[in-house]
Amino acid sequence: MLERNRFSQHHLPMGQAQLELAARNKRKRNRLLLFIILALSSVLLWKSILTIEPYLPEIDPVPAPAAPVTGLHPVVFAKQNELIAEAASAGIDILISDGFRSSEEQDAIYAKGRTTEGQVVTQVQGGHSYHNYGLAIDFALRTKKGDVVWDMEYDGNKNGKADWMEVVSIAKKLGFSWGGDWKNFPDYPHLQMDFGYSIRQLRNGQRPPVDPE
Repeated sequence: MLERNRFSQHHLPMGQAQLELAARNKRKRNRLLLFIILALSSVLLWKSILTIEPYLPEIDPVPAPAAPVTGLHPVVFAKQNELIAEAASAGIDILISDGFRSSEEQDAIYAKGRTTEGQVVTQVQGGHSYHNYGLAIDFALRTKKGDVVWDMEYDGNKNGKADWMEVVSIAKKLGFSWGGDWKNFPDYPHLQMDFGYSIRQLRNGQRPPVDPE
């Protein structure tokens, strides 16, 4: 009986053996076909990535926290001194009434005429002024008597020209822009050098280099 069972396992009828052989061959073909499909899919996936990659938007790295600004930018400071000297050569004595201003100081000025007494003198809150980044100054005139005035008609050097506009002209030659040219809310004592940086860029931590040139 044992020999018979052993014989039956290894000597199957011809039809059944062919069926099992066909089934094994089919499984082999299926495995091979699956391997080919996976390989082609991988190739197509990488090709798609390489094709799309050049068109993917660049993601800017998160900027490192900028060091706090505590004074005028070196170039602005140097140009401020040149402005004082050139104005003096023209017989005009000017006073720099404001330079770097902290965000807290800016908020206090913004509150004037709104939540505190006084007239409205600015339209921007802390962090939104070039003063807060050391890139702006304000000036006034000092009369022969030593009085500080914001009189745009004053002609202290008696040359027939308003001292104020003479100072503005000198400032523009030195690279300053003038707040008096602003359309919505002119700021006549204001002079600034933004070096092409917007307030948004400055608020995001970007800073002009110490030597922009």
